[in-house]
Amino acid sequence: MSTTDTHLWIRQAAAAAGVLQDVLSLEGQSHKALAACDVTLIASGTATLEAALFKRPMVIAYNMNWLSWQIMRRKKLQPWVGLPNILCQNFVVPEFLQDAATPQALASAVLAWLDSPERMAALQHTFEALHADLQRDTATLATNAIRQVLEG
Repeated sequence: MSTTDTHLWIRQAAAAAGVLQDVLSLEGQSHKALAACDVTLIASGTATLEAALFKRPMVIAYNMNWLSWQIMRRKKLQPWVGLPNILCQNFVVPEFLQDAATPQALASAVLAWLDSPERMAALQHTFEALHADLQRDTATLATNAIRQVLEG
């Protein structure tokens, strides 16, 4: 489903539920949405890192091809799929994968964030520390790495 199709589907679903006037659906403006939101329900991938850099609580949902899931699950490379959890090496945000990503479970996890301002504040501090840790002088690091390759 394309972004435009998803946008249209959301608007149609909101209209059918009688809440269209209460729903703001943005297309192609993820940073604006992240800056404005209190909590995000998000698919696993680089978007989770963006949400972490915006210091937003999130609930990660992900569903992949069944065969790919079976292969990845059996490898047990690491317990996390979301980049914030991988980088923090802890389940700092909930992940719902495959069949666990039910509407009820996702809604409950989002509401749990909204019902716990102290938990949201603690996560913001965690993400501030992560953000600081990720900031690097990339140009200097790249130059030094190239120099080492050329000299060695």
